[in-house]
Amino acid sequence: MLVLRPADAAETTVAWKMAMENFSTPTALIFSRQNLPDLPAASGDRYAEAEAGSKKGGYIVVDAENPDIVLVANGSEVSLLCDAAAALAADGIKARVVSVPSIGTFLNQPADYRLSVIPEGVKVFGLTAGLPSTLRGVVGPRGTVFGLDHFGASAPYKVLDEKFGFTTPAVVARIREVLK
Repeated sequence: MLVLRPADAAETTVAWKMAMENFSTPTALIFSRQNLPDLPAASGDRYAEAEAGSKKGGYIVVDAENPDIVLVANGSEVSLLCDAAAALAADGIKARVVSVPSIGTFLNQPADYRLSVIPEGVKVFGLTAGLPSTLRGVVGPRGTVFGLDHFGASAPYKVLDEKFGFTTPAVVARIREVLK
């Protein structure tokens, strides 16, 4: 099954296109109910970046030369990691942000591509509003994943984000713990 969890409007457009072109398996499109900001574009062409990267399952959204940590997510958590990377940069910590709209597609890429996105020897932090096990294969055995191990809370998403630690300050604090 092709599972796609896009992080912004550009990834959503690409995910829809990928779903329409996929004739070999069922496709699941997993969308957020929140209004998500567009992710930054290194080249100035966000759609082209999303298209090239999403077709490989995952790609670098925010880069840092010789990063201290790689931050990995998909869906609504990617923009949160972009905010966290900016907060860390203010303190001199270099963070690369990776969007993985299709974990299965990313894990099926050649090792050299996966390592160009998430290099060995760099700490990795994954963030998901779902089960941490979803990102375990992407962050690797030495990576850390923060996610939820429960289901069923009901409230406006901003209330739940605050309660469960999906705010920029809370995520930055967790990343700092990983960096220690």
